[in-house]
Amino acid sequence: MGLFFDVLSSINNPNQRGSIDQLSSVTGVLQELAGNRGIDSGTMQSVLSGLGGALRPMMKQQAVGGGLDDLIGQFTGASAGLGALSSVLSPQIQAQLVRAIASKTGLPANTLEPMLSTLLPAVLGLLNMGAPAPGVGGKNPLLTAFLDSDRDQDVDLGDAFKFATRFLNPAR
Repeated sequence: MGLFFDVLSSINNPNQRGSIDQLSSVTGVLQELAGNRGIDSGTMQSVLSGLGGALRPMMKQQAVGGGLDDLIGQFTGASAGLGALSSVLSPQIQAQLVRAIASKTGLPANTLEPMLSTLLPAVLGLLNMGAPAPGVGGKNPLLTAFLDSDRDQDVDLGDAFKFATRFLNPAR
């Protein structure tokens, strides 16, 4: 639940880009994707957990090189989608992500592969919610939390999206 608290913090902090509308948009995209593919919410949570687990080390490596903010910007802008995916992630890395998710979920690779062009922009859009607002300097604490700099392994994208959905759609 730790990552979700960081999402809420980005929404409540005027110095960060996060908003309820942005969170709603990201979760809506993922719910629509799951519905279109006939994937239940529990399986979608596993898909996101698997993607997060595979994406984290790749993003940590990118962060060391200093290009992580640019990478996130490419996926969360208007050009997000298959074009951005192909230009930033080689087919080998895409296949590696698909294999990691497939091993976590049991879903076939041919089901997961076309989902990447929607999953990655949604996940990176969520992480970009912690970016500094325009004109405000500093780091992205949401991204730092995802990269788990304290190494407690208490970061799970599946859980964050589960809690986000519950937050946006409270039981009555």
